Amino acid sequence: MTDRKEFFIEQRQEGDYAVRRPGAQRASAVEPTQAEAIERANQLDPNATVLVERVRNTSVGHPDKWRKP
Repeated sequence: MTDRKEFFIEQRQEGDYAVRRPGAQRASAVEPTQAEAIERANQLDPNATVLVERVRNTSVGHPDKWRKP
């Protein structure tokens, strides 16, 4: 387990969103929308940094990049 206070929000194949700590095997939570996943991560640890997986290609990023919401 890690001491880093971060959550990653990533889209699952099912279309919903997983809230994960770095290196975690299982999601801390699964929510139907990205916004709800971000809200849930903030509830789990208000002091944690939340990073969201890009879900599309843009001029400044690709799906393999992370951004702050």
